Amino acid sequence: MRTAATCLLAAMIALLLTCVVWQHAYPWLEWPRAFAEAATVGAIADWYAVVALFRHPCGIPVPHTAIIPRNQRRIAESLGSFVEENFLTPEIIVGRLSGYNAAEALARWLAVRENSAEIADMVAASLPRLLEGMDETDVEHLFERLVIPRLRELDVTRVASRLLNILTEGNRHQPLLDRGLIAVEAWLSGNLDLIKAKFSEASKYTPAPLDAYIVNKFVEGIVALIHEVVANPEHELRHQFDAAVKDFSDDLQTSAVYRRFGRLLLRDCIRHLEARDYYRVLLEHVRAHVLADLGGRRSVVREMLVGTFVAIGRGVAGEPSIQHKLNAWWLDIANLLVLRHRHQLSGLIADVVKGWDTKEVSGKLEAEIGRDLQYIRINGTFVGGTVGVLIHACVFFASR
Repeated sequence: MRTAATCLLAAMIALLLTCVVWQHAYPWLEWPRAFAEAATVGAIADWYAVVALFRHPCGIPVPHTAIIPRNQRRIAESLGSFVEENFLTPEIIVGRLSGYNAAEALARWLAVRENSAEIADMVAASLPRLLEGMDETDVEHLFERLVIPRLRELDVTRVASRLLNILTEGNRHQPLLDRGLIAVEAWLSGNLDLIKAKFSEASKYTPAPLDAYIVNKFVEGIVALIHEVVANPEHELRHQFDAAVKDFSDDLQTSAVYRRFGRLLLRDCIRHLEARDYYRVLLEHVRAHVLADLGGRRSVVREMLVGTFVAIGRGVAGEPSIQHKLNAWWLDIANLLVLRHRHQLSGLIADVVKGWDTKEVSGKLEAEIGRDLQYIRINGTFVGGTVGVLIHACVFFASR
């Protein structure tokens, strides 16, 4: 298009020269001459105007030319301000985002195991660097700021009582009693000679055969009782065990002795945690196990992360109320970020534009506008020629 516009200008100059040379022989050429003169002036003027936007015409530093390169800094600042005032406003940003259920989209994306696996892989890949960058001072700081203050407020006996209540719901504690009774039976059977010896020491005036008989019958009776309790879910001893567990749970909640014992136990635990060497041991232990797990083919940490992300995705995808809360939270964050950082974003745009090479910027802008710039020159040629003919006509008729 630049070539076409330039050729059109050359054609007008050639037409003008032709008319000048042959006009005395052919008077009617005054009309094409008027057209060619005005068209040449219009084409040159528009060429000058177009070129002056981007560079100096013919390399001559004429004042008020190379407008874009010379005003690049001002244009950059104006562009940044324009973007900030017309695009980076809370009303526009939040208004656009409010029509999109981002929480549901993200949740459905996470619910696909392959997608969650990608996130888990990235998190797992960053864990070794995170662990390697930590030292015992970081762990100590974490415990002192988060863990130990919570431990100091913890009521150990009440927690133990609640755990016992959870354990006794649905008779989940009865298998523990069964295993305990079986262990007692195994101990009695395996230590029968020891029991006989202790019984003989306590009963010095009875003959040894009698001692052995009494101990055998006693052990046989205990074992038989154990078998009865294990075989009968409604045995009286089970009910007594239930009552004892319940009484112990109540005592944990109400007894000052147990509460004092719990505080002492918690104090000793905190002292153990506060030992500086323990932080190092804990960090090395966690680091070794996590790194070994991540280095294996089937990483428990990675699978746990995948399962967690999938569960979160499915849970949120099925709860519109949670989606509504997450979207509201996201919009509040977006509004806050826009208010706090929109000036920085506009400044970034201005700095980037200022850093561009002036010739490169002019060339890119001229190329992007492209054909329309050359149409300005072409239109200027024809408009100038037409106006020239009209002016010549007015002068011609006015002079007759």
